[in-house]
Amino acid sequence: MSGTGVTSRNAESVSMPTDLPVRLYMRALRQYQKLIDLKRFTKEKVACKDEERWRVKSEGALFKRWKRNNSSAENTSPVPPVSASPASQPSDLLKFLAINALELSAPASDALLKSRSSEWFQLSGHPGSLAPAGPGTVWKRRAAGDHPGHNPERDAYEALAACPHMRTAIPRYYRDLEYDGEHFIELQDLLHGFRDPHVMDVKMGTRTFLEDEVSNARARQDLYEKMVRVDPNAPTEEEHAARAVTKLRYMQFREQCSSSAQQGFRIEAVKVPGQPPLTDLQKVREPEQLKATVARFLGNDKRAQRAIAARLREIRSLFEKSEFFREHEIVGSSIFIIYDDERVGAWLIDFAKTRRLPKDVKVTHREEWQQGNHEEGFLYGLDRLINTIEAAELSETIIEPDVSR
Repeated sequence: MSGTGVTSRNAESVSMPTDLPVRLYMRALRQYQKLIDLKRFTKEKVACKDEERWRVKSEGALFKRWKRNNSSAENTSPVPPVSASPASQPSDLLKFLAINALELSAPASDALLKSRSSEWFQLSGHPGSLAPAGPGTVWKRRAAGDHPGHNPERDAYEALAACPHMRTAIPRYYRDLEYDGEHFIELQDLLHGFRDPHVMDVKMGTRTFLEDEVSNARARQDLYEKMVRVDPNAPTEEEHAARAVTKLRYMQFREQCSSSAQQGFRIEAVKVPGQPPLTDLQKVREPEQLKATVARFLGNDKRAQRAIAARLREIRSLFEKSEFFREHEIVGSSIFIIYDDERVGAWLIDFAKTRRLPKDVKVTHREEWQQGNHEEGFLYGLDRLINTIEAAELSETIIEPDVSR
């Protein structure tokens, strides 16, 4: 295919290079056209200026970087004219876009991940479920087990993005897509724009499993073995004799091992600058341990402490006004909290287990769960998370939480 002329709408006809992979070159052309279409779109849709600002900013920065690199090259050596012959090389802009096409159009390669390691990391969740895609966006893989025609997380993000109360409390949602045979949703990269931030991922609710996950009352040996590995004294005499426990029994045991059952939230992971993520927090469940862990996350930044508490109160208020949350149980969702020296943010994330309630069921998100009532304790946990953050005692000496097993 080398030497084949390729024409992009509103772009000059250029020749296919021989020294670049065809797919990468075609992706560069598509990205070039995308930038042209974006420019036209932003002119025609002035009313959407705020909503699309991130696109203009990110891709404007891309052009500035190209111009800067191109200007530097012009200052050091003359640039030969571009020939229209089949053997010619692509324009400087297309060369630049080819280099950046993967970053702008698909999950990042290992090389890109290494280059972005100082600003992007996956704090918790299933390894490999997230990938940085482009400037300011990530791709999240569809949850395992979802029916091909049903994507609860996508549906939740689309509904919340249309909700006037909740759209500012979640990552911006862009699209549902398929890439290389797998399904993803594209979301705002919440880490984008923060510099060396403090990050905390908090799993919300007294129940983080779906009711239909524990509907089978059959006792299982594998779950019994998992239980005794964590705590040999946890099974009852009857369970020891049978060497088996039900899924419900095991899931409730797991919630009781952390702070979820009593406090309605558990700290999944913490990242502070200059240190590896702290993820071994399953045993942090007592109020004083939770406050100490929050204090470690906050350091001595009382400004961040006040701003985070205010943001969580705002999220709670928006949640209580939202029709979506009156009609859904919010199971296994998290609150993602970030701050650096200049900015503070918190968002609701993870809606793979969000389900619409039966028509005859109403929930408060604060009541105790009983089989069939669909209460999950989200707001119960949020109340206590706010109290914990406000009560954390900040000082120069931070108490290390006891995470011993």
